[in-house]
Amino acid sequence: MGIFSRRQTAVIEPTPAAGTSTPTAEAWSTGVALDPALRALTGRWTIDRPHSRIGFSVRHAMVTTVRGAFTDYDSTLYFDGARPSESRAELVIRVASVDTGVEQRDAHLIGADFFDVRRYPEMVFRSTSTVHEGGESFRMTGDLTIRDVTRPVDLQLDYLGSVLDPFGYERAGFDGTTTIDRTEWGLVYNQRLKNGGAMVSEKVRLQFDISAIRSTS
Repeated sequence: MGIFSRRQTAVIEPTPAAGTSTPTAEAWSTGVALDPALRALTGRWTIDRPHSRIGFSVRHAMVTTVRGAFTDYDSTLYFDGARPSESRAELVIRVASVDTGVEQRDAHLIGADFFDVRRYPEMVFRSTSTVHEGGESFRMTGDLTIRDVTRPVDLQLDYLGSVLDPFGYERAGFDGTTTIDRTEWGLVYNQRLKNGGAMVSEKVRLQFDISAIRSTS
């Protein structure tokens, strides 16, 4: 469960008030019981960039995996622990911040062959629906825009827990993953290998390792 596990933290988990043991209408409609502790998380949150990672991984030359991340982005998160369907998120990523650890490769990624940041400087995810699948698992569906192409994606989102850190910030942790076909967003550049196959896989796994801080405003 990691450092955000609710098993390690009783600080912000309230004792359920009388009558809260009755499942909400949403729980009845989905057939999934909602954890009363999630109610305490209802509110607005902001991703803490120094302790989060918006990353990706893609198979290279069919024998290894290249991993990278975007380091510059803005986020707006609203989580509703009583009615998860009301939860929503928006993430605006400055694509020029891509970092794979290799300067030459990063320059290629932001160029016209891939992201073409001069014409399309931002990549955007906006949620359209959220479903509680049971326990600490959610499915968030949203629109992902890359190179001005917008297509729906399903994000598997797992709640890791919440803590009150030593500096007085209330934090919640989430892991999100999805896999996309990059060619559906116009990222079609590739080179074929002599023995068959592609230099860069069309399948890209997106990974969201999120430490969110409750907003006070």
